[in-house]
Amino acid sequence: MSLSRRGVLAAGGAVGALAATAAGTGSAAASAGPGRGRVRTGFDRLADDGYRLLRGQKVGIVTNPTGVTADVRHIVDVMHPDSRVHLTAVFGPEHGFRGTAQAGGSEGRYDDPATGLPVYDTYLKSGQPLADIFTASGVDTVVFDIQDAGARFYTYIWTLYDCMEAAALAGKRLVVLDRPNPVSGRAALGPVLDPAFATFVGRREIAQAHGMTVAELALFFNAEFLHENPVRLDVVTMSGWRRSDFFDGTGLPWVPPSPNMPTPETALVYSGTCLFEGTNLSEGRGTTRPFELLGAEGVDHRWAAAANALELPGVAFREAYFAPVFSKFAGKTVGGVQVHVQDREVFDPVRTGIALLVTAKRTWSGFAWRPDNWIDKLTGNTRVRTMIDAGADTDTVVRAWRRDLSAFRAKRRRYLRYGG
Repeated sequence: MSLSRRGVLAAGGAVGALAATAAGTGSAAASAGPGRGRVRTGFDRLADDGYRLLRGQKVGIVTNPTGVTADVRHIVDVMHPDSRVHLTAVFGPEHGFRGTAQAGGSEGRYDDPATGLPVYDTYLKSGQPLADIFTASGVDTVVFDIQDAGARFYTYIWTLYDCMEAAALAGKRLVVLDRPNPVSGRAALGPVLDPAFATFVGRREIAQAHGMTVAELALFFNAEFLHENPVRLDVVTMSGWRRSDFFDGTGLPWVPPSPNMPTPETALVYSGTCLFEGTNLSEGRGTTRPFELLGAEGVDHRWAAAANALELPGVAFREAYFAPVFSKFAGKTVGGVQVHVQDREVFDPVRTGIALLVTAKRTWSGFAWRPDNWIDKLTGNTRVRTMIDAGADTDTVVRAWRRDLSAFRAKRRRYLRYGG
């Protein structure tokens, strides 16, 4: 059963209020109004409605440890014993369904000990091979419910994209259950991907910090990129969430969506400081403050001083020394900076990341890009790397993407489903 646009908008019951169609013109999230309390996720609203949107369907769900209710029960554990929904399979992304794998890993195919459900591995699978997995699982509808971090190179949104494409190939319906963008949905920031640099850290042409929720992205993907073979798509929006909300204002529990995203504060800087994955400096993996601590052997106080001299809005930099327990410089003490966001309302993580790259290169003679030019995959182009190498300052680099970003922002507006 796939809801038509007429059926969704005309419905008198709760399903009409919950679902938005692939055309991108379905109902928006309910207005929170006075006394706004806890944000209710897409799953909360689906469950409140007795899973009517999934009635009569064999359901498989793409999820990970972030798929929890407000009382931190996993939604698979909630749905599995409920007779109102027929959950028959789980699909695990990078890090796995239960979250046992580190970056670049997954859990493989197994039966979940808690529920007995078959768990299929989707990591790095796309197109027909992923469609074949959906077909083999026997499901009618694929549900997606994963907490995003708001950055183009956070791979779960491309798991969503791949699942949409594969579900269309397999003739399956896809339902996206929405969750907040933890760093707010106010603005898109940073360079837009050049398709020539498409990888799993950026399949298509969106901004580095997209400023959208996963449901909004699904509507965008279906209309802008998958229009030749769109998936039968429904999204279940949140209630009580506004675009200006950061995660700590939602009343929802934070579950790390990956091992190196421990807090919402990590997500706040991630879309900028993850660029250091493309360098020979540590991006803080192997510490308690990944993406907030950055450094390398030989870096000293001059980096923090140069970064602070730029007087970037909403952020300050502390000279810091740390010893990662794994990843780059494991077991060694390195010098660098800790990023302290002091006013998140004016903080621009992408501009800050560029500023840190510029000042690191100018103050540390050992600075180098990763030999595979991974920085080009992260930024989605060669411009950032080549301009910094040519001695460009922060503002010059940022100006280079303004036209592309402006065009993306205009296109993005058509798919936004929340006010505030």
